[in-house]
Amino acid sequence: MDQLKRQAAARALEQVRDGMQLGLGTGSTAKHFVELLGERVAAGLKVIGVPTSEATRLDATRCGVPLTTLDEIDHLDITIDGADEIDPALNLIKGGGGALLREKIVAAASDRMIVIADDTKWVPTLGKFPLPIEVIPFGLGATRRAIEKAFAECGVSGQMAVRKAKGGDKDGHVFVTDGGHWIVDAQLGQIGDPAGLASALSAIPGVVEHGLFIGLASSAVLAGGEGIRVIVERRKPKGD
Repeated sequence: MDQLKRQAAARALEQVRDGMQLGLGTGSTAKHFVELLGERVAAGLKVIGVPTSEATRLDATRCGVPLTTLDEIDHLDITIDGADEIDPALNLIKGGGGALLREKIVAAASDRMIVIADDTKWVPTLGKFPLPIEVIPFGLGATRRAIEKAFAECGVSGQMAVRKAKGGDKDGHVFVTDGGHWIVDAQLGQIGDPAGLASALSAIPGVVEHGLFIGLASSAVLAGGEGIRVIVERRKPKGD
């Protein structure tokens, strides 16, 4: 599986050109991309990256990839990131690693987003992977009730649980995002209308962000036992 992720990362790297400003994703597949990018930078490629998490920032620094921030540049040419699920419309569930807020900010600031993954992430309908919802700790009970109401209005339901840190089941520590927030994971099974649910969740005070990435991905590079498959978005790219 790790080799498949690296193959997808290598194919996405073929889209990178000298002088590009890149969004650098978070997670195991994105880590492969950063490592391969570092090799290209060492060989003379001139790029600069914006990391989507502290973990990616550390990886990029270790690999010699120059970094900047969205305060210092006005746009990104490409973001390359992984996903927990990808549907045929290239809608995504992301946030399994807890970086969904920064990942979405960076993706939205990019001309294109290339999703890299092994082909097990390709699904007919989103929802089997628990949907991460990043929340403010204050007023969590009210926020959860509002989320449950949004679920009902959108025709989905499922158990919600506040994500625990690794080892948190023993000591009760809650997982805290780079932004200082908590994550509620929702086991929904199937999400029939991802765009509708995304809008409903975004309207809730207390919800900082959610893991539904709608209309952001422009292509997906999937690596499987039969090779690499590239799926290109059929909607008009941003700016058209």
